[in-house]
Amino acid sequence: MQFLPSLGRAAQSANKLNCVVIGCGAKGKTHVATAAEQNLVALVDADEARLDQARAYAASKHADASRIQTFTDYREMFDKMAKQIDAVFIATPNHQHALPSMIAMQLGKGVYCEKPLSHSIAEARALAAMAARCNVPTQMGNQGHCAEGYRRLCEYIWAGAIGRITETHSWTARANGGIGPRPGSEPVPQGLHWDNWIGPASYRDYHADLHPHQWHGWFEFGNGSLGNMGCHVLDGVFWALRLEHPTQIEVEQMFGGSNERYPTGTRIRWDFPARGELPALKAYWYDGRVGAGDPGDDNKASPKGAKGVTNLPPLLAELQKQYPDEKFGADGTLYVGDKGILYSGTYGNNMRFVPTKQMLETPEPPKTLPRPSGSAGDFLRACREGKADTAAAFDYSARLTEFTLLGNLAQHAGVGAPVEWDGPNMRVTNLPDLNQWVKREYRKGWDLF
Repeated sequence: MQFLPSLGRAAQSANKLNCVVIGCGAKGKTHVATAAEQNLVALVDADEARLDQARAYAASKHADASRIQTFTDYREMFDKMAKQIDAVFIATPNHQHALPSMIAMQLGKGVYCEKPLSHSIAEARALAAMAARCNVPTQMGNQGHCAEGYRRLCEYIWAGAIGRITETHSWTARANGGIGPRPGSEPVPQGLHWDNWIGPASYRDYHADLHPHQWHGWFEFGNGSLGNMGCHVLDGVFWALRLEHPTQIEVEQMFGGSNERYPTGTRIRWDFPARGELPALKAYWYDGRVGAGDPGDDNKASPKGAKGVTNLPPLLAELQKQYPDEKFGADGTLYVGDKGILYSGTYGNNMRFVPTKQMLETPEPPKTLPRPSGSAGDFLRACREGKADTAAAFDYSARLTEFTLLGNLAQHAGVGAPVEWDGPNMRVTNLPDLNQWVKREYRKGWDLF
């Protein structure tokens, strides 16, 4: 199957694409604005209030609101509008990323899906395989991959600017987890189509701390702080250091969490073998806050407790003490080589040496990577051209997503329980019970496999 935009309709006279946005709140609002500059033909969200808000917002961006159809179930939208759409933007909770992406690709549509690409490792691999089979434009929303910072980072590292890199330290201040039991059942808010919101996940009654944003902290729907920010913050680690499969992943420290909820603070280590001339690597991740009793971010029904201390790499504290004028973000990465240290922010921004003065003392490497016109712009360009050559296509973003989700497996294993990973065969070898999280079960009617 080859992607061909539906050119020839009146709406396409200015080379615009017929777009659909699935998931209209938070990040979805950005995609509504992007689609409104094209030809926005449909909005999908399980929450009618969000549909109303998205339609009004699209109208404020000069879209013709009277021509925008609305749905609370993307399956129905695809059934009714498959022949009328060219590109689909997906910004649902993580557990609903894979199925609409898969349907759209099978229908020959371009797909832009927010990060992480999927809720499970098996889904990531299935999406990459389907994208290759259908040869459609795909893009994951790790926006920094199309920006200057990570591209310059790769060029510096590949030029040997800091020598052989044997460890990295990445962090985020997000604490997308929780403590305590599941809150009690509550009436479903008016206009929220709860069964559609649950989708492929195991059914549960509506309760607090799920909709619209706290779903990140629950196993059934999100992937914790790591799933929320890992594909941004770890993109430079994965790309610049040409990572493949780790051999082992281990949680070294963890706070909060439950048998349903992600922790509120974690330190995780991935062990990667040598890759050609590149040495073995230890990649560290620090998220959330340190301290027992922290309720996590934005949870209203969790047990009350004091927020802990931001979970940061000890190396960062050392550098801040040594170089007090250096500024670092709430999310970022330190790349430690035998000739120096590089830093990048959340999206690869503010990429520089530590200390910064070393940047002035180091010859600039040539710019060898292409410079796309932004994440959404690059995707829409590929859709117009009928090509699958986007910067963060599913072949790359599925592997980056897998890297991050392996950290979730280690969180399920617990502190001091190394997870031995057989990447080629997609399985945990030493703790077989963890394989239930590699490939999940789906509710009837929402099957992916």
